Amino acid sequence: MFKTIGLLILSNLFMTYAWYGHLKTLAAKPLWMAIAVSWGVALLEYCFQVPANRIGFNYFTLPQLKIIQEVTTMVIFCGFAVFFMKVPLTRNFLYASLCLIGAVYFIFRK
Repeated sequence: MFKTIGLLILSNLFMTYAWYGHLKTLAAKPLWMAIAVSWGVALLEYCFQVPANRIGFNYFTLPQLKIIQEVTTMVIFCGFAVFFMKVPLTRNFLYASLCLIGAVYFIFRK
């Protein structure tokens, strides 16, 4: 169970950079270069994502696994947006977090 979550965290670190990091670090480079770099980073993301899902499917239902993935994505994205991209932290982050907590509650309740 903890191995799944650890792999998902690593996967999401790579995924978030692949999707959004180029907006800052490769902004002055040609689009084809941003695409190539992002694909390379995304390959690393898949090297963690696929094992995480395979291992996690032994412990969680498929909907639970997806919600864990989404919550992990949003937590990492929030940190990335605030600390790396310098997006101001607003109340909307709190509201979105409350919605995610609701999703976790409903997918894991019996």
